[in-house]
Amino acid sequence: MPAHLDAESLALLEDTLRKTMLTLSGPELDTALTELGWAEMLSDMADVAVPLVFRLLGETGSHASVLMDVVLHATGNTIGDTVELPLPYTGNTWVVWDRGAAGVDSTLGGLPLRREDEGYPIRVAEARIAVGWWLVGSARAMLSLARQHALDRVQFGRPIAGFQAIRHRLAETLVAIEGAEATLTVPMVDSPDLIALLAKAAAGKAALTAAKNCQQVLAGIGFTAEHDLHHHVKRVLVLDGLLGSSRELTKKAGGGLRARGSAPRLAHL
Repeated sequence: MPAHLDAESLALLEDTLRKTMLTLSGPELDTALTELGWAEMLSDMADVAVPLVFRLLGETGSHASVLMDVVLHATGNTIGDTVELPLPYTGNTWVVWDRGAAGVDSTLGGLPLRREDEGYPIRVAEARIAVGWWLVGSARAMLSLARQHALDRVQFGRPIAGFQAIRHRLAETLVAIEGAEATLTVPMVDSPDLIALLAKAAAGKAALTAAKNCQQVLAGIGFTAEHDLHHHVKRVLVLDGLLGSSRELTKKAGGGLRARGSAPRLAHL
């Protein structure tokens, strides 16, 4: 896998990954991604592979154990290893991504996460960026569903997309998503842990904003099992909590900056 891809090759890769994720999920998707060269992509071009793969996981609603590969790679372990590393979860709790799980826990967003009583600190900066892109992808999926509904749903003789209240909710969601994406693309050169923490917090906040606003736009149909929105809402609620919730991370960042007495320059605008 080349370290850099031209625009045409990147578009082809994205199309292939999207089609694969729309048809496969879980262990089957793990296998397909391995065959597509996921390990080489993560090793040679993580700055391209991570945003692309995790954003598409969010947009398609599928899942794979690639997050554990990001953690393994960042901690110097072998990509694809089956070692179980504890991941911090909201509320000072811990979970483990169970690669060999036969089923998934519906209470954990349909992800093969297993709750653990205790864990130990590991490097999570790169994983927070990955989950941030996953959250952004899920937020874009919800925005797309809400936008299409607004165009299709007619009230008082015209599409509800023409109503100012609907347009404001969709616009607020788009602004939150775009802001989160900008934060996720800040180079992790200086203060990488703080950058990753803030990026994950921004992505979580954007996804929760999308869930709230898109549910309002879709109204009752968004609660039904027949509509796809509820799958994305459940997923982002879990992903927000994984590796620290947006609320917790924001408080942690604020506490650290207050103790430091100054704010570092993380991006040059």
